[in-house]
Amino acid sequence: MRQHVPMPALTRDEAQTRARLLDVRSYHVDLDLTRGEDTFGSTTVIRFTAREATDTFVELKPAALHRAVLDGTELDPAALDDNRLPLTLTQGPHELRVETDMRYSHTGEGMHRFTDPADGETYLYTQLFLDDVQRLFAAFDQPDLKAVFDVTVTAPDDWTVLGNGIATSTAPGRWTLATTPVISTYLVAVAAGPWHSVVRDHAGLPFGLHCRRSLAEHLDRDADELFGITTACFDRYHEKFTEPYPFDSYDQAFVPEFNAGAMENPGLVTFRDEFVYRSAVTDTERQTRAMVVAHEMAHMWFGDLVTLTWWDDIWLNESFAEYMGYQTLTECTRFTETWTDFAIGRKGWGYDADQRPSTHPVAPSDVPDGAAALLNFDGISYAKGASALRQLVAWLGEKDFLAGINDHIARHKFANATLADFIDSMARASGRDVPDWAQAWLRTTGVDTLTPEITETPDGWTLHIRHDGTRPHHIQVTAYDETPDGLTARERFTEDIPRPAGTPHTHSGPRPALLLLNDGDLTYAKIRLDAPSWDTARRSLSRIPDALTRAVVWNAARDMVRDGELPPGDYLEAAAAHLPTESDLAVVQGVLAFARQQITDRYLPPTDRAPALATLHTLARTLLTRTDTTPDPGLRLTAVRTLLDTAADPAEPRAWLTTGTVPDGPALDPELRWRALLRLAVLGDATPAEIDAELAADPSATGREGAARCHAALPAAEAKQAAWEAMFEGDDLSNYLFTATAQGFWQPGQDELVRDYVPRYYTDAATMSTRRGPAMAEAAGRHAFPLTAVTPDNLRLGHEALAGDDLIPALRRKLADQLDDLARALRVRGES
Repeated sequence: MRQHVPMPALTRDEAQTRARLLDVRSYHVDLDLTRGEDTFGSTTVIRFTAREATDTFVELKPAALHRAVLDGTELDPAALDDNRLPLTLTQGPHELRVETDMRYSHTGEGMHRFTDPADGETYLYTQLFLDDVQRLFAAFDQPDLKAVFDVTVTAPDDWTVLGNGIATSTAPGRWTLATTPVISTYLVAVAAGPWHSVVRDHAGLPFGLHCRRSLAEHLDRDADELFGITTACFDRYHEKFTEPYPFDSYDQAFVPEFNAGAMENPGLVTFRDEFVYRSAVTDTERQTRAMVVAHEMAHMWFGDLVTLTWWDDIWLNESFAEYMGYQTLTECTRFTETWTDFAIGRKGWGYDADQRPSTHPVAPSDVPDGAAALLNFDGISYAKGASALRQLVAWLGEKDFLAGINDHIARHKFANATLADFIDSMARASGRDVPDWAQAWLRTTGVDTLTPEITETPDGWTLHIRHDGTRPHHIQVTAYDETPDGLTARERFTEDIPRPAGTPHTHSGPRPALLLLNDGDLTYAKIRLDAPSWDTARRSLSRIPDALTRAVVWNAARDMVRDGELPPGDYLEAAAAHLPTESDLAVVQGVLAFARQQITDRYLPPTDRAPALATLHTLARTLLTRTDTTPDPGLRLTAVRTLLDTAADPAEPRAWLTTGTVPDGPALDPELRWRALLRLAVLGDATPAEIDAELAADPSATGREGAARCHAALPAAEAKQAAWEAMFEGDDLSNYLFTATAQGFWQPGQDELVRDYVPRYYTDAATMSTRRGPAMAEAAGRHAFPLTAVTPDNLRLGHEALAGDDLIPALRRKLADQLDDLARALRVRGES
C-alpha cells in the first residue's frame, strides 16, 4: 500500500526570500508518457540567476530522482529531503537539469491518469494548483517566480497533446508546445490522450473543445452553444479590457475525475467533464456551465496575465472571476438572469462559510504557508468576494470600476500584484476612499444583518434600519403594496448604511405591505423581514414580479430558519404554497434543494421526516402536472428528479425504470435511470445483481460511479461493510469513485444499520487522509462525514477528534465546518 508523504508547505517567508534572491528566466520540460501505467519520465532544465551567493532549494516530488546537475556539476540525489533539493549558488546565471520519474495520480492532483471503462482508452491531464507542479517537474514553485515555459512531450502515436500554447506534432508520438509568455508554475498545463476535438477560429486565434472519445456525440451536440458562449464572452471582455487576450490559442478540455469545477490554465482551460451532458439537463444547469466558461475566461486577464504575489490574495483571482463571470454572461448571452441564480444558488455558500468558526477575511492578512492557503478556497473567496465586488461596483459605478481594473492590468501585466496594488488602482480611477472600503469589506469576517424597523405616523411612516455589523452598505429598498394583481412596487429608494446622523427617512402614505431591504441583491448581508412583511410574503411571495426580488425574500427565509427565527416547517409550507406558480427555474431548484437537503434531512426531527418528504413529493407532482398543460422541459425534469428523490413507495420508480419512461415523458436517460435505481436501493427494492446489470448496460465512468453509489446505499450490513472497506482500507478507489461510494453510504432512515460506523469515521478518515493526501481528505470530510447522524453523540465524537493531533489540515478544516453545521442543525431542532 503506497503511503502519502506530506510535503513541507512553502512558507510565505521562504517565498519572499527566494523571490528576492532569484530571477527565474525559463523552463524546458520534457515529458515521456510512454513508460507504463504507474510512472512517467520528467526532465527539466531551469535557467535562472542568483542576485547574490546563497543557499536555496528547488521543489520536486518524484517517484525516483535519477540525476540533478547544477552548472555541469552532479548533485547527490540522496540530498533530496522530502520535496526539497538543496542548491548552493554563486552570484550570477545558473542552469539546473533534473531527471526524474514521476508518479501518476488517481486523486486529481499532479498528472491524473484515467482509463475510460466505456472503451478502454486512457487520458492524462495536469492539475498543478496550488503546489502540485512538483508532482510534474522540478520547479521553484511559488506564484511570483514567473518564467517562460517550453514543453515537449513523448506520447503514444495515436494520442493528441494539448498545452498552454499551440501544440505541434514534430514526429509520430512527439509533440512540441509553443513557448509561453511568462506565467506562474501552477498555471502550466498538459493534457494527453486520444481526445475528440472540435476546433474553430475566432478573432484570428484557434479555439478548441476537447473531450474523451466516448463523449464525442454529446460534445458535438453542444459545440455550437459552447463556442457561441465562449466567443461572445471573449468579445465582451475585449470591450471591457484595454489589454488584448495575451495567449496564442484558447482550448477548453473537458477532463475526467476533475476535483474542481474548472481550472484557468492559460490557453488550456480544464473543466470537469460532467459539463459534457450525456443526459437531459435544465436550462439553469446550462447557465451554470456558461458561467463557468465566463469565469475561467476572466482569469486569463485576472490571475494569468496579472497574478497574485502570494496566496493571501487568492480572492483577487476568484472573486473577480466570479463577479465577471455572472455579470458578463448577463450582458452578452441569452442567460440574462444570472444574478438570480447567484442569489438563490451560490450566495448561501458564502453566508454559510462566513458564520463558521473557520471563517476568514476575503483578503486574509496572514496566510503563512501554502497549506493554509489551500483551506481558503471556499464560499468566502468565491461567493462573498464576488458579492463584495458587486457592492463596490454599486458604490463606485461600473465606469470607475472598469477604469480601475484596466489601470491595474496595465500596471502589472505579465507580473504579480497585491491587494494594495488593486486598491491603489481603484482609488486612482475613482477618487474615492477605497482603502477604507477595503478595510471594512475585505479584512473583516462575518455577515452583517439588516433589519427594518417601521414606525407609523399620522402623516406616513418612517424607516429605521437596525445594522448588526460594521460594514458600510449601499442598498436599494422597495416598498410594495398588495393588489389583486400581486405585489406592486410603490416606491424604490437607495440607502447608505450607516446613514448620516439626523436624517430620518419619512415616507407618505400607509405603511407598505412588504418592505424589502437589499432589493436587487447588491450587497452581502442577511436581511430580515418585519412581521407584517413576512405575513405578506407568506401570502404573496410568488406574486412578486421580479425573480431576483423573490430570491432575496427566499434567502431571508433561509437565514431565518438557520438562525432559529423561523420554524423549518414554515419554510416547507411556503415552498409548497409558492413553488407551484414560480416562473424562475433557478428559484425552484434553489428552494427545493434547501428544503430537501437541509429542512427534511437535517433540521426536522426524524419523526417529521416522512411527512416532510410527502409534502415535497406532492409539490413535485403538482409541478409535473403543471407542465402537462404548459410545456416546460426544465421544470418537468426538476419535478421528475424530486419525485424520485422523495419517493416513499418503490412502485412508481420501479414502473418508470421498467418501462424506461415517465408517462408522457421524459424518457429515462442514464442520469434518471441511476437516480431511480438509487432510490430503489435506499428503499430496499433493488438487488446487487440488478445494479450490476444496469452497469453492464451503461459501462461508462458515470455508470461506474452510479453503481458504486447504489451498492453503498443498499440497506444491508454486507453492503455497508464492503463500501466502508473500499473507502477507507484500500487505495483502489479514485477520487470520484470514493465520492460516489460515500454519497451512497449515509442515507436517512438507515441509522441503526450504520450506527457503529459513526465513531469509526473519525479514526478511519484520519488514517486514510494521512495516507492518501489532501484531495482525498477533502472528499472524506465533505462526502463521507456522517451527515445523517444529527445527534449530540456525533457532535461529541467529532470534537474529540478535533482535539487530537492526527488530522491533516484539509481534513481538520472540513471536520470543523461539518461539526459547526451539525451543531446548528441541533440548535434548529432544539436539541442543544
